[in-house]
Amino acid sequence: MASKDKIFLDTDVTLDHLADPQPFAEYAHRLFALAETGELTICLSALSFSNLYYILRKIKGHNDALALLGKLKQLVRISAVSEAEIQSALTSRFKDFEDAIQHFTAKAEGGVTTIVTRNKTDFVFAEMPVQSPDQFLVSFAKA
Repeated sequence: MASKDKIFLDTDVTLDHLADPQPFAEYAHRLFALAETGELTICLSALSFSNLYYILRKIKGHNDALALLGKLKQLVRISAVSEAEIQSALTSRFKDFEDAIQHFTAKAEGGVTTIVTRNKTDFVFAEMPVQSPDQFLVSFAKA
């Protein structure tokens, strides 16, 4: 893959970066390091910010959760979730509604080469490539 790839991160990978659970965090940290150097554009849905706050608030408290999300906002492109994405998710074959919203948001963003998630089986009906963080990093390094 060429540099300046534009990827869409599922909430789980972003949470790995922010909450640092091992061994998953290592791959997430490497993805965000590529974003910091401008080698990669990371897109997150607006929905992810809500989901992340909900989880991080329980782990780190309100103020720390907001501080982490503020820093995150500086590194990523926030993809809007509109009525069209919700409608597509409602009528899709996805088993998980939240994953369907993520997929259709990534698709609507345009230019996204890959959805990166730890739960690839949740994206079996995806209309674009889906890779785990480690798979994406290997293919990125080969390009």
